[in-house]
Amino acid sequence: MKMKANEIRKMSAAELDTKLADLKKDLFQLRLQHATNQLENPIKIAEVKKDIARVKTVIRELQLAGR
Repeated sequence: MKMKANEIRKMSAAELDTKLADLKKDLFQLRLQHATNQLENPIKIAEVKKDIARVKTVIRELQLAGR
């Protein structure tokens, strides 16, 4: 499920914003499940956080390249 930087860089700015929102929702759901002891694999939280970081990095790269 882990996203690769090349895959992320192929996305448009709008797709990146949508993906970031989806990942944040996923992270919220995972944290909620973790708090209620319903989360089977806590490592998923770290994976989603890293995916969020990757998407944010590519968004920032696009912002800097646009200047």
